[in-house]
Amino acid sequence: MIALLSKLFIKDHQNTKDANVRHAYGVLCGAFGVFLNIVLFGVKFAAGLISGSVAITADAFNNLSDAGSSIVMMVGFKMAGQKPDPEHPFGHGRIEYVTGLVVSMIIIVMGFELLKSSVGKIIHPEMPTLTPLVAGILIFSIIVKLYMYYYNTKTGQMIASTAMKATALDSFTDSISTLIVLACSLIGYYFGVTVDGWCGLAVSLFVLYAGISSAKDTIDPLLGSKPSKEYVDAIEKFVTSYDDVIGIHDLVVHDYGPGRVMISLHAEVPANRDITDVHDTIDLIEHRINEKLGCQCVIHMDPVAVNDEATDRMKRLAQLIAKSVDERFTIHDFRMVKGPSHTNLIFDVVAPFDCKLSEEEIKNTICAKVESLPGNHFAVIDVDRPFV
Repeated sequence: MIALLSKLFIKDHQNTKDANVRHAYGVLCGAFGVFLNIVLFGVKFAAGLISGSVAITADAFNNLSDAGSSIVMMVGFKMAGQKPDPEHPFGHGRIEYVTGLVVSMIIIVMGFELLKSSVGKIIHPEMPTLTPLVAGILIFSIIVKLYMYYYNTKTGQMIASTAMKATALDSFTDSISTLIVLACSLIGYYFGVTVDGWCGLAVSLFVLYAGISSAKDTIDPLLGSKPSKEYVDAIEKFVTSYDDVIGIHDLVVHDYGPGRVMISLHAEVPANRDITDVHDTIDLIEHRINEKLGCQCVIHMDPVAVNDEATDRMKRLAQLIAKSVDERFTIHDFRMVKGPSHTNLIFDVVAPFDCKLSEEEIKNTICAKVESLPGNHFAVIDVDRPFV
């Protein structure tokens, strides 16, 4: 259905990298979600009144909150599609993440409300009435929610939307919770065991789980989450594919919303090459990486000595010293500056965030080991943290 609607209402619907197409998909899926959730609310609420089941009624209001969430998602995609302006030069893409967070909060609040009503039903149990009509409504609801999970997942992957993937998770959780409601209603009907309140409790826990999971998925990019390994590898592979680039480090990815990614990195280039020629290569990379990976890029050049046996040997020793302190340590920006009285080994050490040593302890330990090498060597060190 979404595929058909996208062909009818979204111009150039296959070009999902285009920001306007992404936002059109978000609005379309949100509108369709509102329609389906309102339908489910109506039929489930009727089923709850007929059966007297608090679990079914609670599940109905969960669908009503889902309709509200779909409206919020539609508005969020619309606002996120606004062009950059003087106050927001990087665009409004992060509104999509804020939208996902608002949806998550709605789900969590509804989960708490369901939890309270279910506890009341446990304390004061009543036997619900199950009819073929009620059972059919619940089965219909499960099928619809699984379909919503399918199209939200597929579209979320297609347009790389965290908010839509969270909506898909919510739909899947809803289908499981409705299945639990149906199972407990059948138990009450055939075995005369009153488990309606407990069933409602299980539904509320599923709703809370979906809300908390969704909140985490949307808070992470707002705080600045680590980019995926696949994305980092793609950047490194692309940049180092050029002959003038030996390696990269200090890669930082700035996410301003889907389709609005800016990156900065240091590219190691041969120190013996003509700086004008190398600069032309760097300019070319900055231009083409946007076409290839859809991100704005700023590259800082770090000239490094190549084919220098003495420098290469001391660099290997510095790497071994760093790893003797912590196997996870790596080094970059290595330079060797010889003076009349001593030689400075200048380099950066990359230490993971969970390293128990302080930056001062790392510097002091490595410097002491460098000074113990044969000859008169001193280390000049900066400690970096991995941003990717």
